[in-house]
Amino acid sequence: MLPFILRRFVGMIFVLLFVVTITFGLTLMMPSPLTREKAMTPETRKRMEAKYNLDGTVWEQFTRYIGVRRMSSGEYTGLLQGNFQPSTKYADRSVNELLGNTLPISAIVGFAAFLIATAGGIWLGSLAAVRHHTPVDTGAMLAALFLISIPTFVVGPVLVLIFAIRLGWLPVGGWTSWASLILPAITLAGPYVAYIARLIRTSMLEVLGQDFIRTARAKGMTDTRVIYKHALKVAILPVVSYLGPLAANLLTGSLVVETIFNLPGAGPFFINSVLNSDRSLLLGVVIVYCTVLVVLNLAVDIAYTFLDRRIALSS
Repeated sequence: MLPFILRRFVGMIFVLLFVVTITFGLTLMMPSPLTREKAMTPETRKRMEAKYNLDGTVWEQFTRYIGVRRMSSGEYTGLLQGNFQPSTKYADRSVNELLGNTLPISAIVGFAAFLIATAGGIWLGSLAAVRHHTPVDTGAMLAALFLISIPTFVVGPVLVLIFAIRLGWLPVGGWTSWASLILPAITLAGPYVAYIARLIRTSMLEVLGQDFIRTARAKGMTDTRVIYKHALKVAILPVVSYLGPLAANLLTGSLVVETIFNLPGAGPFFINSVLNSDRSLLLGVVIVYCTVLVVLNLAVDIAYTFLDRRIALSS
């Protein structure tokens, strides 16, 4: 397993370098953020360009951003040094500071939604598979279809209307206590509960027809033991492969949810960095989320070996 992890780690480095290179090239198409400043002397403009790494050739800007070339201050302050450089929109604040203050909130909401989506989807899909061709199966799949069809910008306000305004059980929005997490997490998790439920149902129906399940039942095992100890362990493999991209989607797809519930997360930075031509912030957000995605995909591959011993990572 260790050689596999080392190979994947090296591959991750190249993937992230490729993403940084492509994204950096695309940001060159954006207008300079200094064009908004009309009244600026040539000396001030030169100083601002040096501060925000906007001076010199494209290669010089890129190598300074990576951290293999000195900035105008004479220091190496790039990615290799763990620095995303200062934001051009938010004065005197670095991208590290902006993401450090907001990304944990997005991560907490995403993690809560991840748990709800995984647990709810596995339960709903297993229930539908075990009660195949019954009203329970039909009802579960109709519920999944409903969750997929209704967008989050509809589900969120409806939940606020019912549980916050009418019943008064939960806060309308903001980030004040653990209760502020419930409605955003449920709203974000809804469609993914349906995706996982449909995956589990299809996989479980296939597994329940295999020989080792019939053997387990022939030995006198209860249905509960057969389903949750033997069948689910195999049927869950397609879901595990989906969990890596799912976690990344939940982390990056919270823009609408954070807007609805007025959460101070990192989601709005996706849009604002483009609208404000904030190259450093855009690059920082892309790099962080791409890193999360490749790390989670590696974690999924490792998890496979514990769920199915037939899979060998060394091969």
